[in-house]
Amino acid sequence: MLACSLVLLVAVAAVRISSRSGLPSLLLYLGIGIVLGQDGLFDVKFDNAELTQVIGYAALVVILAEGGLGTKWKEVRPALPAAALLSTVGVGVSVGVTASAAHYLVGLEWRQALIIGAVVSSTDAAAVFSVLRKVPLPSRITGVLEAESGFNDAPVVILVVAFSAVGPVEHWYVLIGEIALELAIGAAIGLAVGWLGSFGLRHVALPASGLYPIAVMAIAVSAYAAGAMAHGSGFLAVYLAAMILGNSKLPHWPATRGFADGLGWLAQIGMFVLLGLLVTPHDLIDDFWPAVVVGLVLTAVARPLSVFISLAPFRLPRREKALMSWAGLRGAVPIILATIPMVSGIEGSTRVFNIVFVLVIVYTLIQGPTLPWLARALRIGDDPSEASDLGIESAPLERLRGHLLSVAIPGKSKMHGVEVGELRLPSGAAVTLVVRDGTSFVPAPSTVLRRGDELLVVATDPVRDAAEARLRAVAEGGKLAGWLGTGTQGGKDIAPLVDVPHVMKLAKKLGKGGEGRPGGTKAHH
Repeated sequence: MLACSLVLLVAVAAVRISSRSGLPSLLLYLGIGIVLGQDGLFDVKFDNAELTQVIGYAALVVILAEGGLGTKWKEVRPALPAAALLSTVGVGVSVGVTASAAHYLVGLEWRQALIIGAVVSSTDAAAVFSVLRKVPLPSRITGVLEAESGFNDAPVVILVVAFSAVGPVEHWYVLIGEIALELAIGAAIGLAVGWLGSFGLRHVALPASGLYPIAVMAIAVSAYAAGAMAHGSGFLAVYLAAMILGNSKLPHWPATRGFADGLGWLAQIGMFVLLGLLVTPHDLIDDFWPAVVVGLVLTAVARPLSVFISLAPFRLPRREKALMSWAGLRGAVPIILATIPMVSGIEGSTRVFNIVFVLVIVYTLIQGPTLPWLARALRIGDDPSEASDLGIESAPLERLRGHLLSVAIPGKSKMHGVEVGELRLPSGAAVTLVVRDGTSFVPAPSTVLRRGDELLVVATDPVRDAAEARLRAVAEGGKLAGWLGTGTQGGKDIAPLVDVPHVMKLAKKLGKGGEGRPGGTKAHH
């Protein structure tokens, strides 16, 4: 117990170090496992690949669920076609090029080469965005990278399992059919479970707020189980279900998001430490240069080709495609998938695992620290003046048939400087309390809202969605949101409160009867 506590403390410190140094936390957690394991300070002998695979799958489900909950639909929706092509056509290109390099340059048999090509074709969103915390990217790029990392695990797992099966490898057209069928089943189940789960959580009040985060994660894990039992892609199912839940305006959402984030960190820490324990460091020496060669082809040839071929139908600047090519970081997923041939007893599977392990470490060390620099060199970055998303937490009041909305105004929100009365909330909703600099007070209609304020809004059940939509509209468009055609209500565009075209036509008519100036009058304001 004491040893586990020490490992967790060291891992938490590693999170802090990685956030400051820019190195993905993957390397630090793997290092902890290596230090604990064989050839390390504690010489813990662990060689159970089957247990590692089971725990790795469980951790991957949690990580995909956390990633789906944090994916914003408005950013991902325009990127879905590009991400789908990257996750299918791009994976195929990457597997072919990387496997050819492993066979002809390193001398591996075709089965081993194909396994390596498939294993390293999966990208890791956690590794990418842990590096890019300080260099935010435009939503069109983050949307593609997030969706790709969530989608490409499914076809890659299918390929690795197929290549690791005992007996001859199936024909390519059979594999494509199986991949398409499993993806379709997984997508259908994920969407259905996500919609049903979000509907239930929004209409059934749980007895304690702490149950909402547990319920959300349970629904996401259920999507994986249902997808796997139906012989579909459970990984795609859990990601899509979590994405629907994350965009459904669930009660106590900030608490749920924080719980999922912490659970995701815990899953990554445990998974990486276990993978570090599984490897035998002195066995990696002979496979170091083969891993460097395969990784060089993957990074410099296979990944750029997959990006440029997959995104050819889309009009994206070359510099954005170049960044996406370099942003194909590998994380825990390839190392976990490398245990599949070990469990299946494929000849040379230990060497495959060692090559993948070295490849992930070496090229994460190279790509991780240089990725923010490349984004700045290519002048790709988000507009710093863009308003931050408005943080709203909802708590249902079942017996009172109402909701409490806790609203946090971020630093760049256009709600700064808006009076409470200018929010123009729908009838049945009102701002009842403002917390500013640690002091709470009941606002008047003329109270001016400031950055950092926290508002308590009470809304009846029928107008809850409209009240939240109005708050978000003001946060994005300022006090004139809704007057000049901006803003939404209940997720739908609302008509402007002032018919601007009609006013302009009226002004022109008045102008024709003015003092000889077409389109104008003396002083009719």
